[in-house]
Amino acid sequence: MTLLAPTLQAFFTERLIRQRQASPHTVVAYRDTFRLLFVYLAETTGTLPAQLDFADLDAATIGAFLTHLEADRGVSVATRNARLAALRSMFRYASFRHPEHADLIARVLAIPSKRGDRRLVAFLTRPEIDAILAAPDRGSRTGRRDHALLTVAIQTGLRVSELSALRRADVVTGRGAHVRVKGKGRKERVTPLSVHTVATLRAWLEERAGGVEDPLFPSLSGDPLGRDAIRKLVVKHATRAAQSCPSLATKQVGVHTLRHSCAMNLLQSGVDLATIALWLGHEDLRTVQHYLHADLALKERALARTSPPNSKPGRYHPPDPVLAFLDRL
Repeated sequence: MTLLAPTLQAFFTERLIRQRQASPHTVVAYRDTFRLLFVYLAETTGTLPAQLDFADLDAATIGAFLTHLEADRGVSVATRNARLAALRSMFRYASFRHPEHADLIARVLAIPSKRGDRRLVAFLTRPEIDAILAAPDRGSRTGRRDHALLTVAIQTGLRVSELSALRRADVVTGRGAHVRVKGKGRKERVTPLSVHTVATLRAWLEERAGGVEDPLFPSLSGDPLGRDAIRKLVVKHATRAAQSCPSLATKQVGVHTLRHSCAMNLLQSGVDLATIALWLGHEDLRTVQHYLHADLALKERALARTSPPNSKPGRYHPPDPVLAFLDRL
C-alpha cells in the first residue's frame, strides 16, 4: 500500500473527526469528493484507489478532475470550488506528514478557485409567503406539521439541517419565546419567535406530545424529518400554492428560498445587516450584503431621494439636417 492511503485515513480520523470535530455533513461532503476523484482516476487511468500515490495526484490531474466535474457531471461553479476546498484541506494536512512531496503539494494548493456569476438571491413576496403557508391541508396531521414547519422556516430563516435537528426542548413558547439551534461551525444561537409563530407552535406541540428530546417535526415513523424530506415538502407545497399565486410558478422555491425570504423581510423592515447576520448565524457581514443587491425597493427609495427636483424630461434633437438624417437611420 502506498503513502496516500494511510495519509487519507489519518486525515479523516485524526484531522477532521478528532482534531477539528467536523460535523457529519462536512465529513460526508469530503468523503464524497475523494470517492468521485478515485472513481474518475480508475476510469481514466485504470489505477485502483489502493495503488494511488501522491505522484498520481499532481496539479494537472486535479485540474482535469475539476474540469470533469463541470463538463461531464454538470456541477455548478460553487460545487466545483467546494470539491477543491476538500482536496486542499487534505493536501495541507499531507504537507506536514510528507515534506518530501512539498513541491507537488504546493502546486495543488496553488490551483485557484473559479469565479462564477453572482446571481441575485431568490426570495418570496408577502403574497407568495401567504400562499405557501396556506397550501398544507390542515385537516390532516401531516398538513398541520408541514404548516408549522413552514411557519418556523420562514420566520426564523433556519437552514434545512437546523430544521431537521430541532427537538421539542429547543423551542420555548413562554415569555421570551425563542428557538435554540446549533448551526454551522457548531455555533449555538437563539432566534426569537413572533406571536403568530408561537401560536402555531403551541398548537402543534400540544398535538405532537412526546418527550423533550423527541424531534419537533417527525416523520410518519417518528424519526426526525430528513433534509431531503423537508426539501421535497417545501417544493410540494410551493407547487400547490402556485395554483392560487401564479408568480410562484416562475420561481424555484426551496428551503434556502425561505431563508432568503426571512432575511429580505428583516431588511425591508429596517433591520440592519449586523442583526440579520446574527439572526441567520453568519460571522461575516459580507455574507449578507447580497441582500442589499436584491432589494429593488431599497434602491427605488434611494433613487427617490436623489432625483433632481427641477429636471425636465426631454429628447435630443439634432440641430443639423445631416445629423437628423443619420439619427433616423
